[in-house]
Amino acid sequence: MEKKEKAKNNRTISLLPEEIKKIRSKIIQTQDITESTDFTNKTLNGDLLEILKFIPDSFADLIIIDPPYNLSKNFNGLKFNSRSQENYESYLESWLPPVCKKLKNNGSLYVCCDWKCTSSIQKALEKELTVINRITWQREKGRGAKSNWKNAMEDIWFAVKNPDDYYFNVEAVKQKRRVLAPYKENGLPKDWNKSEEGNFRLTYPSNFWDDISIPFWSMPENTTHPTQKPEKLYAKLILASSKEGDMVFDPFLGSGTASVTSKKLNRKYCGIELNEEYCLLAEKRLEMAETDSEIQGYSDGVFWERNTLSFQKKK
Repeated sequence: MEKKEKAKNNRTISLLPEEIKKIRSKIIQTQDITESTDFTNKTLNGDLLEILKFIPDSFADLIIIDPPYNLSKNFNGLKFNSRSQENYESYLESWLPPVCKKLKNNGSLYVCCDWKCTSSIQKALEKELTVINRITWQREKGRGAKSNWKNAMEDIWFAVKNPDDYYFNVEAVKQKRRVLAPYKENGLPKDWNKSEEGNFRLTYPSNFWDDISIPFWSMPENTTHPTQKPEKLYAKLILASSKEGDMVFDPFLGSGTASVTSKKLNRKYCGIELNEEYCLLAEKRLEMAETDSEIQGYSDGVFWERNTLSFQKKK
């Protein structure tokens, strides 16, 4: 069968046969891990529970987890099947406690989920850490539904080891919003700025995010991973809950968004992924990040509203 060429504007990252050998050499396989292995800025390919035995406790300043949701999904040949709530909670109990041990005493942890498994995630988290908040973000991409409401939201649970001692930098995650009805006081802008690009206001973030775009074929971060999280989404978590030079750990790395975004924001990173092809994609993205540190929707130290790229380019 003749291979179909990508459309002109399709920027989906793919692996070329001639580059696979070189990229594979950067990945650490389970059988190559020893007590002296340096896990800094590494992609680890293998079973999570086996690799966790080698990673020291209190390893990470920030842990970001995007586990399989309680849905039937094919991850490049590795199938995860939906199950009863009880069995899904047993699945969470099999890996969440040992993962939490890798968090520093003043560290933070975030877990992604959807409506179907959010209560199970909360229950499992509360056994290990202190839950601080639940973020809900608008997932604008998805199919409509005729006999139900379209599923357009996902959750991220925010938890810490010590509620009296954890890092959170709210100034680093302000959002730049357009002002449609500018209010003036004594003839001057009140709580907004006027510029050639338009009228904007810097706002403090809430736990509802409506400025996230799911990666799609014309975005340079897009891969073939079926549940890839946006770099902009993870950038908010990383900037709010870690400092430059901190270690960010992702035990379900997928195609590498946590590691790539951490690298772009000058953090250390480490990720574990069972599927080798996704590890290869992660390493290719890390290589690309060496010459392109842009995060779509984040510039000038602020997060911009969706559909404001033209304004950002004028800056």
